[in-house]
Amino acid sequence: MSAPAQFPSNATAPRIVIAGAGPAARALVSQLAKTKFPGTVTVLSSRDDAPQELLELAALPFVSVRFGQPASHIDAAAHVVSTADGMEFSYDQLVIATGSAPVHSPVEGAGRCLNYSTIDDAARIGDAVKEVTRVLGRRPLGILVGTGAAAGQAEAVLRARGVRPVRTTARPAAVVPTLAGSVLPAAGIVFDDGSRMNGDLVILAEDRIARDSLGASAGAKTAPAGGIVVGRDYRTSVPGIWAIGDAASFDGVRLGLLVASGSAAGVCAAELMSTVPEARLAAAA
Repeated sequence: MSAPAQFPSNATAPRIVIAGAGPAARALVSQLAKTKFPGTVTVLSSRDDAPQELLELAALPFVSVRFGQPASHIDAAAHVVSTADGMEFSYDQLVIATGSAPVHSPVEGAGRCLNYSTIDDAARIGDAVKEVTRVLGRRPLGILVGTGAAAGQAEAVLRARGVRPVRTTARPAAVVPTLAGSVLPAAGIVFDDGSRMNGDLVILAEDRIARDSLGASAGAKTAPAGGIVVGRDYRTSVPGIWAIGDAASFDGVRLGLLVASGSAAGVCAAELMSTVPEARLAAAA
Protein backbone atom coordinates (compact mmCIF):
# COMPACT_ATOMS: atom_id res chain seq x y z
CA MET A 1 0.00 0.00 0.00
CA SER A 2 1.14 3.55 -0.66
CA ALA A 3 2.05 5.80 2.23
CA PRO A 4 -0.89 7.85 3.54
CA ALA A 5 -1.20 11.49 2.56
CA GLN A 6 -0.48 13.83 5.46
CA PHE A 7 -2.73 16.75 6.29
CA PRO A 8 -1.23 19.86 4.63
CA SER A 9 0.48 22.19 7.08
CA ASN A 10 -1.26 25.30 5.74
CA ALA A 11 -4.79 24.05 6.43
CA THR A 12 -6.58 25.59 9.39
CA ALA A 13 -7.99 22.24 10.49
CA PRO A 14 -7.76 18.72 9.10
CA ARG A 15 -10.81 17.76 7.05
CA ILE A 16 -12.25 14.27 6.81
CA VAL A 17 -15.07 13.47 4.41
CA ILE A 18 -16.98 10.22 4.90
CA ALA A 19 -18.92 8.94 1.90
CA GLY A 20 -21.82 7.00 3.37
CA ALA A 21 -23.87 7.18 6.56
CA GLY A 22 -24.49 3.55 7.49
CA PRO A 23 -23.34 1.66 10.60
CA ALA A 24 -19.65 1.73 9.65
CA ALA A 25 -19.68 5.48 8.98
CA ARG A 26 -21.57 6.23 12.19
CA ALA A 27 -19.20 4.06 14.21
CA LEU A 28 -16.21 5.89 12.73
CA VAL A 29 -17.62 9.32 13.64
CA SER A 30 -18.23 8.10 17.19
CA GLN A 31 -14.65 6.84 17.45
CA LEU A 32 -13.26 10.12 16.11
CA ALA A 33 -15.29 11.95 18.76
CA LYS A 34 -13.76 9.76 21.47
CA THR A 35 -10.24 10.44 20.21
CA LYS A 36 -10.94 14.20 20.19
CA PHE A 37 -10.29 14.65 16.49
CA PRO A 38 -9.09 18.27 16.07
CA GLY A 39 -10.63 18.93 12.67
CA THR A 40 -13.96 18.69 10.85
CA VAL A 41 -15.90 15.70 9.57
CA THR A 42 -18.40 15.89 6.72
CA VAL A 43 -20.73 12.93 6.25
CA LEU A 44 -22.34 12.53 2.81
CA SER A 45 -25.58 10.59 3.23
CA SER A 46 -27.62 9.15 0.37
CA ARG A 47 -30.71 9.22 2.59
CA ASP A 48 -33.15 12.11 2.50
CA ASP A 49 -34.57 11.16 5.88
CA ALA A 50 -32.77 11.75 9.16
CA PRO A 51 -32.69 8.69 11.45
CA GLN A 52 -32.16 9.41 15.13
CA GLU A 53 -28.68 7.90 15.26
CA LEU A 54 -27.56 10.17 12.42
CA LEU A 55 -29.12 13.25 14.02
CA GLU A 56 -27.17 12.51 17.18
CA LEU A 57 -23.92 12.54 15.21
CA ALA A 58 -24.93 15.71 13.39
CA ALA A 59 -25.27 17.40 16.77
CA LEU A 60 -21.55 17.00 17.42
CA PRO A 61 -19.80 20.36 16.96
CA PHE A 62 -17.17 19.08 14.52
CA VAL A 63 -19.59 17.07 12.33
CA SER A 64 -21.63 18.20 9.33
CA VAL A 65 -24.12 15.76 7.80
CA ARG A 66 -25.32 16.42 4.25
CA PHE A 67 -28.60 14.55 3.78
CA GLY A 68 -29.55 13.38 0.30
CA GLN A 69 -26.08 14.08 -1.05
CA PRO A 70 -24.49 10.77 -2.03
CA ALA A 71 -20.90 10.97 -3.23
CA SER A 72 -20.62 10.17 -6.94
CA HIS A 73 -17.04 10.96 -8.02
CA ILE A 74 -13.60 11.49 -6.54
CA ASP A 75 -10.83 13.64 -7.97
CA ALA A 76 -7.98 12.08 -6.04
CA ALA A 77 -5.38 14.50 -7.42
CA ALA A 78 -7.34 17.56 -6.31
CA HIS A 79 -8.63 15.89 -3.09
CA VAL A 80 -12.22 16.74 -4.01
CA VAL A 81 -15.31 14.54 -3.82
CA SER A 82 -18.44 15.46 -5.80
CA THR A 83 -22.03 14.54 -5.05
CA ALA A 84 -24.79 13.52 -7.41
CA ASP A 85 -26.19 17.08 -7.25
CA GLY A 86 -22.87 18.63 -8.24
CA MET A 87 -21.72 19.79 -4.81
CA GLU A 88 -17.98 19.55 -4.19
CA PHE A 89 -16.19 18.92 -0.91
CA SER A 90 -12.47 19.22 -0.38
CA TYR A 91 -10.84 16.71 1.93
CA ASP A 92 -7.54 15.87 3.49
CA GLN A 93 -8.61 12.30 4.13
CA LEU A 94 -11.58 10.54 2.54
CA VAL A 95 -13.25 7.45 3.98
CA ILE A 96 -15.52 5.40 1.72
CA ALA A 97 -18.28 3.64 3.66
CA THR A 98 -20.89 3.10 0.96
CA GLY A 99 -21.78 -0.45 2.02
CA SER A 100 -23.14 -3.16 -0.23
CA ALA A 101 -26.27 -3.87 -2.25
CA PRO A 102 -28.29 -7.05 -2.77
CA VAL A 103 -27.59 -8.89 -6.01
CA HIS A 104 -31.26 -9.78 -6.53
CA SER A 105 -34.44 -7.76 -6.20
CA PRO A 106 -36.14 -8.19 -2.80
CA VAL A 107 -38.26 -11.27 -2.18
CA GLU A 108 -41.94 -10.39 -1.80
CA GLY A 109 -42.57 -9.96 1.91
CA ALA A 110 -38.86 -9.64 2.74
CA GLY A 111 -39.74 -7.03 5.35
CA ARG A 112 -41.10 -9.80 7.57
CA CYS A 113 -37.75 -11.61 7.60
CA LEU A 114 -34.56 -11.33 9.56
CA ASN A 115 -31.59 -10.45 7.36
CA TYR A 116 -27.95 -11.42 7.64
CA SER A 117 -25.48 -9.52 5.47
CA THR A 118 -22.68 -8.53 7.87
CA ILE A 119 -21.28 -9.77 11.14
CA ASP A 120 -23.05 -6.87 12.89
CA ASP A 121 -26.37 -8.59 12.17
CA ALA A 122 -25.55 -11.41 14.58
CA ALA A 123 -26.52 -9.40 17.67
CA ARG A 124 -29.81 -8.23 16.17
CA ILE A 125 -30.73 -11.77 15.14
CA GLY A 126 -29.83 -12.98 18.61
CA ASP A 127 -32.24 -10.51 20.20
CA ALA A 128 -35.03 -11.54 17.84
CA VAL A 129 -34.45 -15.24 18.48
CA LYS A 130 -34.53 -14.66 22.22
CA GLU A 131 -37.94 -12.99 21.98
CA VAL A 132 -39.38 -15.66 19.66
CA THR A 133 -38.13 -18.43 21.95
CA ARG A 134 -39.80 -16.73 24.91
CA VAL A 135 -43.12 -16.48 23.07
CA LEU A 136 -43.05 -20.03 21.72
CA GLY A 137 -41.71 -21.63 24.87
CA ARG A 138 -39.58 -23.93 22.76
CA ARG A 139 -36.66 -24.01 20.37
CA PRO A 140 -37.62 -22.14 17.15
CA LEU A 141 -37.43 -23.60 13.67
CA GLY A 142 -35.74 -21.21 11.24
CA ILE A 143 -35.89 -21.23 7.44
CA LEU A 144 -32.54 -19.95 6.16
CA VAL A 145 -32.36 -18.74 2.56
CA GLY A 146 -29.02 -18.17 0.91
CA THR A 147 -25.67 -19.43 -0.30
CA GLY A 148 -22.07 -18.46 0.26
CA ALA A 149 -20.20 -17.09 3.23
CA ALA A 150 -23.05 -14.97 4.61
CA ALA A 151 -25.42 -17.94 4.74
CA GLY A 152 -22.76 -20.06 6.41
CA GLN A 153 -22.20 -17.43 9.08
CA ALA A 154 -25.94 -17.00 9.58
CA GLU A 155 -26.38 -20.74 10.10
CA ALA A 156 -23.66 -20.76 12.75
CA VAL A 157 -25.27 -17.76 14.50
CA LEU A 158 -28.68 -19.45 14.51
CA ARG A 159 -27.36 -22.73 15.88
CA ALA A 160 -25.42 -20.92 18.60
CA ARG A 161 -28.65 -19.23 19.70
CA GLY A 162 -30.74 -22.38 19.81
CA VAL A 163 -32.50 -22.19 16.46
CA ARG A 164 -33.02 -25.33 14.38
CA PRO A 165 -32.06 -24.01 10.93
CA VAL A 166 -33.37 -25.57 7.72
CA ARG A 167 -31.36 -24.17 4.86
CA THR A 168 -32.46 -23.78 1.26
CA THR A 169 -30.40 -22.52 -1.65
CA ALA A 170 -33.49 -22.19 -3.86
CA ARG A 171 -34.81 -18.64 -3.90
CA PRO A 172 -38.45 -18.32 -2.78
CA ALA A 173 -41.10 -16.38 -4.64
CA ALA A 174 -42.55 -14.88 -1.47
CA VAL A 175 -42.59 -14.96 2.30
CA VAL A 176 -45.71 -16.36 3.95
CA PRO A 177 -47.02 -14.07 6.72
CA THR A 178 -48.42 -15.33 9.98
CA LEU A 179 -51.93 -14.61 11.19
CA ALA A 180 -52.76 -11.00 12.06
CA GLY A 181 -51.74 -10.11 15.59
CA SER A 182 -49.01 -12.72 15.85
CA VAL A 183 -45.63 -11.61 17.21
CA LEU A 184 -43.98 -13.89 14.63
CA PRO A 185 -43.76 -11.94 11.36
CA ALA A 186 -43.25 -14.87 8.98
CA ALA A 187 -44.63 -18.41 8.86
CA GLY A 188 -42.50 -19.70 6.01
CA ILE A 189 -41.72 -19.31 2.32
CA VAL A 190 -43.39 -20.33 -0.92
CA PHE A 191 -41.64 -21.21 -4.18
CA ASP A 192 -42.64 -20.55 -7.78
CA ASP A 193 -44.08 -24.05 -8.17
CA GLY A 194 -46.39 -23.54 -5.18
CA SER A 195 -44.41 -25.70 -2.76
CA ARG A 196 -43.59 -24.20 0.60
CA MET A 197 -41.47 -24.53 3.72
CA ASN A 198 -42.92 -23.65 7.11
CA GLY A 199 -41.11 -22.39 10.19
CA ASP A 200 -41.09 -19.91 13.06
CA LEU A 201 -38.55 -17.54 11.52
CA VAL A 202 -37.32 -16.75 8.02
CA ILE A 203 -33.76 -15.52 7.68
CA LEU A 204 -32.47 -14.14 4.39
CA ALA A 205 -28.71 -14.34 3.84
CA GLU A 206 -28.60 -13.75 0.12
CA ASP A 207 -25.66 -12.63 -2.00
CA ARG A 208 -24.62 -9.00 -1.86
CA ILE A 209 -22.06 -6.99 -3.80
CA ALA A 210 -19.91 -4.19 -2.43
CA ARG A 211 -20.64 -0.68 -3.66
CA ASP A 212 -17.13 0.03 -4.92
CA SER A 213 -17.76 2.31 -7.91
CA LEU A 214 -16.86 5.42 -5.93
CA GLY A 215 -13.44 3.99 -5.08
CA ALA A 216 -12.97 2.90 -8.67
CA SER A 217 -13.63 6.48 -9.81
CA ALA A 218 -10.54 7.52 -7.84
CA GLY A 219 -8.42 4.72 -9.27
CA ALA A 220 -8.50 2.59 -6.12
CA LYS A 221 -7.78 -1.09 -6.60
CA THR A 222 -10.87 -3.30 -6.43
CA ALA A 223 -11.20 -7.03 -5.80
CA PRO A 224 -12.34 -9.41 -8.60
CA ALA A 225 -15.42 -10.35 -6.56
CA GLY A 226 -16.15 -6.71 -5.74
CA GLY A 227 -15.03 -4.36 -2.99
CA ILE A 228 -12.35 -1.73 -2.57
CA VAL A 229 -9.14 -3.49 -1.60
CA VAL A 230 -7.79 -2.39 1.79
CA GLY A 231 -4.97 -3.39 4.08
CA ARG A 232 -5.24 -4.09 7.79
CA ASP A 233 -5.10 -0.34 8.38
CA TYR A 234 -8.08 0.27 6.02
CA ARG A 235 -6.01 2.29 3.57
CA THR A 236 -6.79 1.81 -0.10
CA SER A 237 -4.24 1.85 -2.91
CA VAL A 238 -4.80 5.62 -3.31
CA PRO A 239 -3.05 7.85 -0.74
CA GLY A 240 -5.51 9.76 1.41
CA ILE A 241 -8.43 7.42 0.69
CA TRP A 242 -9.64 4.74 3.09
CA ALA A 243 -12.52 2.27 3.04
CA ILE A 244 -14.42 0.53 5.84
CA GLY A 245 -17.52 -1.57 6.18
CA ASP A 246 -19.10 -3.59 3.40
CA ALA A 247 -17.70 -1.38 0.63
CA ALA A 248 -14.25 -2.71 1.42
CA SER A 249 -12.63 -6.04 0.65
CA PHE A 250 -9.84 -7.75 2.58
CA ASP A 251 -8.21 -10.88 1.22
CA GLY A 252 -11.02 -11.18 -1.33
CA VAL A 253 -13.85 -11.16 1.24
CA ARG A 254 -16.36 -8.39 1.99
CA LEU A 255 -15.06 -6.66 5.08
CA GLY A 256 -18.48 -6.66 6.72
CA LEU A 257 -18.31 -10.44 6.92
CA LEU A 258 -14.94 -10.32 8.66
CA VAL A 259 -14.89 -7.39 11.06
CA ALA A 260 -17.63 -5.74 13.14
CA SER A 261 -18.17 -2.08 12.26
CA GLY A 262 -17.17 -0.92 15.73
CA SER A 263 -13.85 -2.75 15.62
CA ALA A 264 -13.06 -1.52 12.12
CA ALA A 265 -13.96 2.04 13.09
CA GLY A 266 -11.67 1.93 16.12
CA VAL A 267 -8.66 0.91 14.06
CA CYS A 268 -9.45 3.29 11.21
CA ALA A 269 -9.93 6.22 13.60
CA ALA A 270 -6.57 5.53 15.22
CA GLU A 271 -4.90 5.40 11.82
CA LEU A 272 -6.56 8.65 10.77
CA MET A 273 -5.39 10.32 13.97
CA SER A 274 -1.84 9.18 13.21
CA THR A 275 -1.88 11.37 10.11
CA VAL A 276 -2.64 14.53 12.10
CA PRO A 277 0.51 16.56 12.81
CA GLU A 278 1.54 16.49 16.49
CA ALA A 279 1.35 20.25 16.73
CA ARG A 280 -2.36 20.15 16.00
CA LEU A 281 -2.98 17.38 18.49
CA ALA A 282 -1.23 19.43 21.15
CA ALA A 283 -3.28 22.50 20.26
CA ALA A 284 -6.50 20.52 20.50
CA ALA A 285 -5.63 19.01 23.90
